[in-house]
Amino acid sequence: MPGWLSNLLPILILLLAIGVVLARLPRVQLGYSEAFRRRRVLNWLPLGLTYAFLYMGRYNLTVAKNALGALMTKQDFADIFAVGTITYGVSFLINGPLTDRWGGRTTILIAAVGSAACNLGMGLVLSAGATENLTATYSILYAANMYFQSFGAVSIVKVNAHWFHVRERGVFGGIFGILISLGIYFAFDWGKLIVEAFPTQVEYVFFIPAGILLCFAVLDYFSVFDMPSHTGHADVEVGDASSDDDGRSLTLLQVAAKMFSNPVILTIALVEFCSGYLRQTIMQWYPIFAKQTGISSSFVPANWGMLLCVAGILGGVFAGTISDRVFQSRRGPVAVLLYLMMVLGSGLMVFSLDSPSLGWIVVVMSLAIIGVHGMLSGTASMDFGGKKNAGVAVGIIDGFVYLGTGLQAILLGAVLPKDGSPESAEPSGWHLWPLVMLPAAVVGTLLALRLWHARARKADQPR
Repeated sequence: MPGWLSNLLPILILLLAIGVVLARLPRVQLGYSEAFRRRRVLNWLPLGLTYAFLYMGRYNLTVAKNALGALMTKQDFADIFAVGTITYGVSFLINGPLTDRWGGRTTILIAAVGSAACNLGMGLVLSAGATENLTATYSILYAANMYFQSFGAVSIVKVNAHWFHVRERGVFGGIFGILISLGIYFAFDWGKLIVEAFPTQVEYVFFIPAGILLCFAVLDYFSVFDMPSHTGHADVEVGDASSDDDGRSLTLLQVAAKMFSNPVILTIALVEFCSGYLRQTIMQWYPIFAKQTGISSSFVPANWGMLLCVAGILGGVFAGTISDRVFQSRRGPVAVLLYLMMVLGSGLMVFSLDSPSLGWIVVVMSLAIIGVHGMLSGTASMDFGGKKNAGVAVGIIDGFVYLGTGLQAILLGAVLPKDGSPESAEPSGWHLWPLVMLPAAVVGTLLALRLWHARARKADQPR
């Protein structure tokens, strides 16, 4: 069996099992026709897969770092990644309002085409051998890539805010987590296979995602639409913060003021700042830790993308299902439970750096943090922003996610042992790695507790 198929098979089996379980759950009765449900799948599935492949065109930088060796040191990678992620976070202040104005269909096309062009540029730099100023060149190209990438999450939330009722968005949050997880799998495991297939042509790890994104841009153009009425179906009442408003059009400053004055949205944004910080301290740095300490051939690092995907799928479905079924579509309790797992995991890592159990600890932590991210960025942003202002809401929230990501890149690039040093090859030399996670996990838990009773209300209801 080909290597890529043996890695993909467990994921397909897991998706099938989850599909069967979800299909057997009692359906939320909202009066949708089967024709509407089928058309909704045709809308969100290509949109969601585009988002997944955007991840492939984002985290392929980590795969390239390990393949390029001395051409890209750990500090170089941290610098490039920090510039890109900070650009991503700040870009939401522009791209959130643009998505509300232009619609998610238009902006997902901009995301796919723009990211494809930037990935093509990064590949061409390598194929031309123009590596003398690689860090500076890649900082510019990766920052541009992340600008276009920032349209992705906003677009998917903006479109689906018109198609999913509040009472079923928890399950959609699980789907959002699945899409994130598939994207991580594509980035790490497919990226690794690409590098292994073209060992002297690392540029293909950028060229291939670029080609895939262009194909999905064409598919989205013909299949993705902003609202049910654009496909011949009646628009639906979704029961979120935009419902029953007075129909007045607000200026950008008024919308921004409304979002920033909402204590729930601000709390979610701060929780997600911690999520972005923690997610990348695990996802980006564990493969580098494994390579530099000589354990990259062991099971967890050798199957990192597949295991992250499985963990993310389980985390997303767990979070979404219990949010809707146990906590009456409240997102806070789920975030608290998953953040407590992050606190426990960070503490265990301190004592497990030289243990084979470390890999499994970080896999479980990935389950928790992807579940939180899907629940808050993918679902709560719709609930509390409402379908009219979903772009600005998710822009604020995901902007904080990537500001947290940028902070961890700067901090870990500074405190971790330098490439080639004796400490870098010893697990004990990485002792600060889990210690910089623990405070963020504790703060995230305390902030999530403030969301325990928060639930979306219609616009005419008091908050």
